[in-house]
Amino acid sequence: MGYLAGDQLRVLIANERQDRLALLVPIVAQLGHEVIAHESDVAEVAAVTARERPDVALVGLGQSSKHALEMIDQIVKEAACPVIALLHAPDREFVNEASKRGVFAAITDREPDEWQNALDIVLRRFAEYHDLEAAFARRSTIERAKGILMERHSINEDEAFAMLRDHARDANQKLADLAAAVADGQALLPNQSR
Repeated sequence: MGYLAGDQLRVLIANERQDRLALLVPIVAQLGHEVIAHESDVAEVAAVTARERPDVALVGLGQSSKHALEMIDQIVKEAACPVIALLHAPDREFVNEASKRGVFAAITDREPDEWQNALDIVLRRFAEYHDLEAAFARRSTIERAKGILMERHSINEDEAFAMLRDHARDANQKLADLAAAVADGQALLPNQSR
C-alpha cells in the first residue's frame, strides 16, 4: 500500500541553521505530519535517515549551498525517501544542482500552504519511480534468463521466452520469479557449450 493524500507522514527536516529548524517543525505539524527527526549535521543525516526511515525529507538551504547539497547527497544515497529542497527565496542555480543530486521538488518556505500539494505530488512521483526501477529490474532478470535458456537449449529468443512463460503458467508461478530462479541458478548449471 502506498501513500494516500491525507495520510500522516514521517518527516525528516535537515538544515544547517538551528533557528530555521525550529521554525519548520511547527509548520510540518500544522499540516498534520510528524517530524521524526531534525538534523543540522551532514555527518549524521545519513545515519538518521537509515535509522528513522522517513517518508519524506525536507532539506533547507541555510547559509551554505554546499552544506545543503551534501545533506541531499547523504539522504539520496540512503534511497529511503524523496527529498524536497526548501528555499527561503528562489535560487535557480541551487535548484539545478539539487536536481542533479536527486531532489524531487523545490519549494519556498514563504508559501507553507502549498507544501501539502508538493508533498502529495512528490510522494506519488517517488512511488512511480520505484515502480519503474522494479519493472526495469524484472525486465533485466527476464532477459538474463532468456539468454541462459538460449545458450543451454540452443534456441532463439522467442522460444526461450515461450519456455519461461509456459513453465511459469504450468507451475502457477510469476514469470519474474521463475526468471530470477533461472538466472540465480546459472552458476549451478554445467557449462554445456564446450
